[in-house]
Amino acid sequence: MSTILERQFDDLRARFSAAEKRPLPSGTTLVSVPAVLLPEGWSARQTTIRFLVPVAYPYAALDCFWADNNLRLSSGNLPQNAASDNAIPETSESGLWFSWHLTTPWDANRDTLSGWMNTINDRLRRLQ
Repeated sequence: MSTILERQFDDLRARFSAAEKRPLPSGTTLVSVPAVLLPEGWSARQTTIRFLVPVAYPYAALDCFWADNNLRLSSGNLPQNAASDNAIPETSESGLWFSWHLTTPWDANRDTLSGWMNTINDRLRRLQ
């Protein structure tokens, strides 16, 4: 695992102390952040967020994320750009997959794991 990834993961854990990382067979890393608080408008008060860190990180961008599979909007509907029962590659886990991407190009000199969690939290504040 790269020194950059280790350092950025330590920064992420400073914000989310229960965050964990797990190497996958391809060299990709699965990051799990439990107990992420959700705003009103969701079916739960918190969820576990998972995302994949590609082998070429930080030069390869982070993209998409998973929440708990049973998470829904408070109306019971699936959120936009999401699919339930979506397999997390290289694991036996599945979750509610969000097809969510940065709106600006990824910059390995600027973008971080903690910044990606900001992007995820921004998405979760959008009740759609």
